Amino acid sequence: MTSSVGKIEPALAALAAALRGEGPAVELSAGPDGAPVVELVTAPGYEDAAAVVRTSGSTGTPKATVLSVDALAASSMATALALKGEGQWLLALPVQYVAGLQVLVRSLFAGTRPWVMDGTGGFTPEAFTAAALELTDKIRFTSLVPTQLQRLLESPSSDTLAVLRRFNAVLLGGAPAPPELLASARTAGVRVVTTYGSAETCGGCVYDGVPLDGVEVRLAEDGRILLGGATIAAGYLGAAELTAEAFVEDGGTRWYRTNDLGEFDSDGRLVVLGRADDVVITGGMKVSAAHVQAELEKLDGVRAAFVAGVPSSEWGQALAAYVALADSSPEGIRNFTAGAAWAPALGKLAPKTVLADSGLLMLPNGKPDRLAMTVRLTELHQGK
Repeated sequence: MTSSVGKIEPALAALAAALRGEGPAVELSAGPDGAPVVELVTAPGYEDAAAVVRTSGSTGTPKATVLSVDALAASSMATALALKGEGQWLLALPVQYVAGLQVLVRSLFAGTRPWVMDGTGGFTPEAFTAAALELTDKIRFTSLVPTQLQRLLESPSSDTLAVLRRFNAVLLGGAPAPPELLASARTAGVRVVTTYGSAETCGGCVYDGVPLDGVEVRLAEDGRILLGGATIAAGYLGAAELTAEAFVEDGGTRWYRTNDLGEFDSDGRLVVLGRADDVVITGGMKVSAAHVQAELEKLDGVRAAFVAGVPSSEWGQALAAYVALADSSPEGIRNFTAGAAWAPALGKLAPKTVLADSGLLMLPNGKPDRLAMTVRLTELHQGK
């Protein structure tokens, strides 16, 4: 990416044509220099297709999700209503993922010029700050993932915090945000809005636990979150069976069946509890990997954690944890993996295998690479 809008003009032009119904659907990817590469996609069976977005692939093979003109328009309008206005967007996420694509789509619907962060050297506070200083509109927005926001808040530059405070809203999604991160951001005066959604819902469609206008949320009998309404994707390209499994029509509403479990708090806000497939059966006991992860993240010095079940000849499955430490020196890693600080407190929930490092393994869109970390943990556990 570049700090000039020039390199995204072809992407904006192709998207604008698709949204007007004057061109084929668009799929974006990042070229060697970071500039968006535009692929025009034929989507048989999807007459209203405007964009195709690959799911992150954090838990399996990416699927080509078809987003219609109407769904993107509904999402853009609902976002503007929730944020109380349209403004200028800063693109700091990869365009091939729905959150990055939506920065361009919302800009087109709003008639504003997006600004693009120079991502040549990856995401850095310096690059973000430089791009944010170029914004000219008084109303400004950006979308980030928790890892990015953490880096910005930890930046020693006062300019970084100053530009963060100037955003009318910083949409935060892509992965669960630790409560400590949200508290730090809000204490610093940064207006953070947590979002929940996916490519199948045109990105975030639940803001701070409240569905956007035109979006419905309900829970299935097994606690799985169902999202419905105008922002739901048309389906998966060339995958009729997967489409039928994930999307259903009920009561005149189109619903997407997520892989997440949730509940409603006392104020009626949606609380995401974790993935439906994160239950680990170890030694005959059912354990929520999300719960163990949350307990690990409460420990001093733990920046983030990922917990999974790995094959075990003794336990059937064994709990294993990939942990990001503030002190990732050899001594810090040795001290943590010894378990003295956390094993007694967790008791039977203590992971049998722990891999500690300076950070979790991440996908390009900022989501934890669950598959890669599970592979590493499996290899480590079996090598014991």
